[in-house]
Amino acid sequence: MGTFVFSISLILAIFIVFDIKEKIQTFVTDNIPLEEIIVDYYCMFIPVYGNMFSPLFTFISIIFFTSKMAHRTEFVAILSSGAGFNRILKPYLIGAFIIGFSSLLLNHFVIPLAQKKKIGFEDKWINKNYISDDKNVHKIIGPNKVLYLESYQIKSNTAFKVSIEQFVNNRQTYILKADNMTWDTIGKQWILINAFERQVTQQERLDTLTFQKPIHKEVHKTYDTLRIKIDFTPADMWRYESKIEVMPYFELKNYIVKEKQKGSNLIEFFEVEQYRRTSFPFATFILTIIGVAISSRKVRGGVGIQIALGLFLSCIYIMLMYIFTTIATTGFASPMLAVWTPNIIFSFVAFYFYKTAQQ
Repeated sequence: MGTFVFSISLILAIFIVFDIKEKIQTFVTDNIPLEEIIVDYYCMFIPVYGNMFSPLFTFISIIFFTSKMAHRTEFVAILSSGAGFNRILKPYLIGAFIIGFSSLLLNHFVIPLAQKKKIGFEDKWINKNYISDDKNVHKIIGPNKVLYLESYQIKSNTAFKVSIEQFVNNRQTYILKADNMTWDTIGKQWILINAFERQVTQQERLDTLTFQKPIHKEVHKTYDTLRIKIDFTPADMWRYESKIEVMPYFELKNYIVKEKQKGSNLIEFFEVEQYRRTSFPFATFILTIIGVAISSRKVRGGVGIQIALGLFLSCIYIMLMYIFTTIATTGFASPMLAVWTPNIIFSFVAFYFYKTAQQ
């Protein structure tokens, strides 16, 4: 545990130094308050990236620590005293549980809040010129109710050339058009400018014997300004990365249900994030077993060979994780299966190393 804390603290310090080097010009030029840089950015930077690299550095720490013990022939003495490999593995698994369970809680409940502050800082000071490239946006905002936006400006939370249409039995019964609409942050509603409203009614029951024709009635209204509340907020126009990274477990779960109802084409991205938050901490246990099994045997050449083998396996695991995540987001495989596949593959690898470990 001491090796883990030391190594991950060291790598985070290096990351922070390089990040400051990259952003120092922005910090100085824009006169960003020092308190915001430290509290809203770097204090959030540490848990986000520390948790991200925790399985990898657990693995590296185990190999470094255990291979040093093996090099001193300590495991030979332990095994000779009658203790089995399972007994040797026990304290490692306890440590893996502490790190893995902490990572699980962080992933689902703490990191999203940290990401919210971090991304808020980045959008305010670093990505301040970010605008949405989405054009001709269609959103389902209720049963048989569709919202259309020609374009949207993130900075001012304003949509242009807006229309809201409602249908009954594939017939349009209502339409509301406006030149633009702006989000009211206080009232949590939209303000429409130069709005036109049309309500359409049609006679439902017809006497076919008398060749009765449908009767259409339309009511037209115009407004200079109109305030409305709909199931659509500026958050729905954020980059999908910003949306999913700031949602705790239950909020993300409910959001996925809503997006499925709206027919969103980004469901795979949201589900991948949901399953990844659980599968990634589980990798700590798998990598712990592999790390102990390959580094508890004394080999010629010292700890270098074992560390090199450990890093090689880590690179393969990370590569598989990104490959299967990409497969899931393209819709070629179930998000849950794709996210857990690297863990399943490495579970067999861990079982092999466990069986061939020095007993």
